[in-house]
Amino acid sequence: MTVLTLTLRTDPPQRVDMAPLVPRELAGRRLAEIGAWELPCGNRRLRVDDLFELSGEPLTDPGGEIAIAGGTGHLDRIGAAMTEGRITVTGDAGGYLGQGMTGGAIHVSGTVGAYAACRLHGGEIHIGGDAGDFLGGPLAGGRAGMRGGLVAVAGNAGARAGDRLRRGILLIAGSTGPYCGSRMIAGSIVVLGSTGPSVGFSMRRGTILLAHKPERLLATFNDCGSHNLPFLWLLCDQAKIHGAAFAGLEEIGERVRRFAGDRGVDGQGEILFAE
Repeated sequence: MTVLTLTLRTDPPQRVDMAPLVPRELAGRRLAEIGAWELPCGNRRLRVDDLFELSGEPLTDPGGEIAIAGGTGHLDRIGAAMTEGRITVTGDAGGYLGQGMTGGAIHVSGTVGAYAACRLHGGEIHIGGDAGDFLGGPLAGGRAGMRGGLVAVAGNAGARAGDRLRRGILLIAGSTGPYCGSRMIAGSIVVLGSTGPSVGFSMRRGTILLAHKPERLLATFNDCGSHNLPFLWLLCDQAKIHGAAFAGLEEIGERVRRFAGDRGVDGQGEILFAE
């Protein structure tokens, strides 16, 4: 696999839209041609080679890899609409990471901004640090959030992680802010740390698996008692593939307490947590 490396020269003065720099668009292009492209930066446009030093080999096919070194929170929409290939970010990333992505993989070693994995349809995103608000959620006014794929966060996630989640898996090794799994339509969320208030607010279907019992659940969730759910071992095996941070999922076991809801919206979702 060929690897094209983009090393950030200096932290840009404004936010940069990185959406054009995906393997599908760069395959078959010379470095000089890529360097001449212009990216939106605030209210102006900057050449790629003004922002980055380009090195490595030009991508020969859409399945190649782009490595971004020295990432910063000013780099928005990395991997947006990505269909295949791989993007690796050493450092942080801005908002809207992997927006509308349908395939491929993104690995970020640091933290990411808000709306990571928004409208994700497929592929995988791995975040080594924390994630901002609306992880896997919809854009403002949108009716559906993440629709497939997998997101693994080794750190914490902000408010409304998994908002309007329709399909796919969110794995969060740390804690989450308020309204985790709000308005869920389907899919699965796993949280190994603590959760903020109003977990599962207005969820209709789907599963939220917690390693720790929330301090308080919404009154619109019904206690369904304790259950042995062997599928949790399968989920555990899958989670461990995505990093040592999720090894603690084994401690949950297969016997969990189940709460069904949100009955305030006639929901049939479930919140599970270890006894």
